[in-house]
Amino acid sequence: MRIARLATPAGPVHVRESVDGWVPIEDPYTAFAEGRGPVDAGAPILGELLPPCTPLVVVGIAQNGPEHASPVQAWLKSPRSVVASGVPVTLRRDAGTTVAEGEIALVIGRETTGLTAENAHEYVLGVTAVNDLSSPDRAAVDPRNFEPKAGEGYTPLGPVIDTGADLDDVSLEFFVDGVPAGATSSRALPSSPRACLAYLAEWTTLGPGDVVMTGAPTSQAPIDPGAVVEIVVAGVRLVTPTR
Repeated sequence: MRIARLATPAGPVHVRESVDGWVPIEDPYTAFAEGRGPVDAGAPILGELLPPCTPLVVVGIAQNGPEHASPVQAWLKSPRSVVASGVPVTLRRDAGTTVAEGEIALVIGRETTGLTAENAHEYVLGVTAVNDLSSPDRAAVDPRNFEPKAGEGYTPLGPVIDTGADLDDVSLEFFVDGVPAGATSSRALPSSPRACLAYLAEWTTLGPGDVVMTGAPTSQAPIDPGAVVEIVVAGVRLVTPTR
C-alpha cells in the first residue's frame, strides 16, 4: 500500500493510492500498532499532497559509507525543515556549496522499545524518499552538523510511504536535472537499515511518524540554484525544484 497525506478544507487526511485516486483511510499508525492494514474511510477525494508524515524526530545517520573507518553515528535534523514533494526550496547563498543527498527514509510505525536488528521490520510503517539538502562547507566551523543541515525546507520528503517495500532490498535512484547522478540500494549500505535502527534503539525511543535517513554514501551531488533534484526510492519519486 502507498500512503500519503492530503490537505483538504477539513484538514490533513491520510489516504491511500488507488486507480480511482486518493482514498481516505483511518489513522495508519493505529492500524499498524494493532498489526493490520488501515481500512478505508470514504470515497476518493482531491487535495494537495503534504509530506506523508509529521515526524517529531528526524534522525540522520552519519558515516554510513565504505570510506569511514569509524562506526555510524546519529544526528538530528529539525522536523520543521520537512517539505512536500514539488515544493520549491530556496538554496542558501551564504553557506558555500549546496549538496543534494538522496537517501532511503524509514518511517517508524510504533514506539521502538524492544526493537532489534532481527525484528526491525515490525516497527517500520514503510519507506519513502528523502532529499537531505546540506551545506557541507559549514562543517569546517560547525562540527556538530547544525549549520550544514539547517536550511529552510532542507528536508524534502515523500510523496508517499510504501508500506510493502522490503526493508532489506530498497532501491534508490538519484537524478539532477534529469541526468542520472547515482543508483544504489539498501543492500549497498555498510550499515543496513536494520542495523541503523537497532543502533538508534539502544539510545533513544522513536515513535509513530518519526523518520530515519539512512545515509548517502554514493547518492549525492553539488547543485546550483535552479536545479531540479529527483530521488526515487522503491519506485517513490520525490521531486525538489530549487531556486
